[in-house]
This record gives sequence, C-alpha cells and structure tokens, in this order.
Amino acid sequence: MRRACTATPMIDDERVRVTRFDFVPGAETGWHRHGFDYVITAITECRMLLEEPGGAARQVTVPAGTAYRRAEGVEHNVVNAGDEPMSFVEVELK
Repeated sequence: MRRACTATPMIDDERVRVTRFDFVPGAETGWHRHGFDYVITAITECRMLLEEPGGAARQVTVPAGTAYRRAEGVEHNVVNAGDEPMSFVEVELK
C-alpha cells in the first residue's frame, strides 16, 4: 500500500477551491473524480504516474513553474513516480 500525499486547503469559497498537494516519493492521491474544471501549477518538477480507469496508466513530467488544465469528470490516481518529493497547487473552478 502506498502512502497518502498531504493535501493542504488554502482557499475554499464560492468561486474556487485551492489545495496544495505534497508527495514523498511513491505517495498517491488515491482514486478520485474531479467535480470541477481545474488547473494544476507545479511547484517542483512533478514526475507523475497517472493511473486511469480500466487499468490504463501513463507517466508524465510537469516541469516546475508550469501549469495545465483539465475538465470536470477526470478520474484517476496520481502517484509520485520520481525519486524526489513533488508538490503542486490545484485550483478548482466552481
């Protein structure tokens, strides 16, 4: 069993939910489905293993200081696939 990442709420109001996620190597978010469109901004380089429904998995690297967005409904488990801690901030658009 993998360790859980640390999720630190930063803002949660009527418009956005902002959460910082910190992962030691091998830590995971656990399976979840996003209820809102969202933007991720990498604080560190993030070497992610994305486990997806149906047994699919893929690795992506998000360089520190960059961002990407995804639509509501994404379902996955995010795992730190690197040898170093990783951190990102997620902004959910309510």
